[in-house]
Amino acid sequence: MKSAVLVFPGINRERDMARALKLASGNDSTMVWHADTALPKGTDLVVVPGGFSYGDYLRCGAIAARAPIMDAVRAHAANGGLVLGVCNGFQILCESGLLPGALMRNAQLKFICRDVHLRVERSDTPFTRGYNAGQVIRVPVAHGEGNYAADEDTIRRLEGEGRVLYRYCSASGEVGDTHNINGAAASIAGIVSDKGNVLGMMPHPENHVEDIMGCTDGRGLFAGLVAHLKSAA
Repeated sequence: MKSAVLVFPGINRERDMARALKLASGNDSTMVWHADTALPKGTDLVVVPGGFSYGDYLRCGAIAARAPIMDAVRAHAANGGLVLGVCNGFQILCESGLLPGALMRNAQLKFICRDVHLRVERSDTPFTRGYNAGQVIRVPVAHGEGNYAADEDTIRRLEGEGRVLYRYCSASGEVGDTHNINGAAASIAGIVSDKGNVLGMMPHPENHVEDIMGCTDGRGLFAGLVAHLKSAA
């Protein structure tokens, strides 16, 4: 798997992501600067990592979405290439038009930094084939604007097309307001594009891939991507 990790001013999870990708695939990722205009030749996966691009001073992801490299990312996605956006990366993908909706302030208007539970809704996508449908995983979140919002028609379409891949839940998999940490519509934690090749999610699976962290539930996402690309080769 040949992966490219985008780097914007203020992004701070690019090394975490690169390490997770290396552990899963055995290959180093290429760091791609926001002012570049092309992705490395042969890139399979583009990752937009978490952090606070441009300090979130305008609107989360709004400035990064207009960076020169994003034209290449949009072209990569249009050609069927895989794109993963985590936390601020999810915000950037929405701002750039690669995913619908927007990420708003958390319902409690507080920054949330802790482990949460997610229910995996499908296991037949490149981003979930490392899990079982209905499986509950534990991964960290660290965001102040993770409240996914979209109009009713968009939410209905996402649900009807099976494009909600990860949902906030209890440790036993129960979905509801009690377990919806940020007020996201339909407890949405991660969605995919209509072609199924672009995933945006607020939680950080890259931080739960090593035993030393006490939990390795994030491994399945990266292992699934590697397996998908091997089967497609």
